[in-house]
Amino acid sequence: MEKNLNRLHEAGVRPVAISVDTPEVSRDLMQQTGYTFTFLSDPKAEVIRLYDVVHTSAGINGEDIARPAEFLLDSSGTVRWVNLTENYWVRARPEQVIEAANKF
Repeated sequence: MEKNLNRLHEAGVRPVAISVDTPEVSRDLMQQTGYTFTFLSDPKAEVIRLYDVVHTSAGINGEDIARPAEFLLDSSGTVRWVNLTENYWVRARPEQVIEAANKF
């Protein structure tokens, strides 16, 4: 997503990552990878549960984590598009996200 931020922004998409990682872990990841979009910390998996993407006991020491997912929400917070996978390495391509965003 980082390499396509300009294209995503032009389509009205603002990427936000949410994980159970602490803010410090997310900050370190952003610094190491050069990510510039927003990362949010959800250590109790509250938001992750609201979107029904918790992967129970799949984290370190059996902690709950988020399963791979991408969502597009409109300005009212309504979910307009969802991409769910079982494989952490399989993610929506920026072109898929832009195409979906252009539909609403």
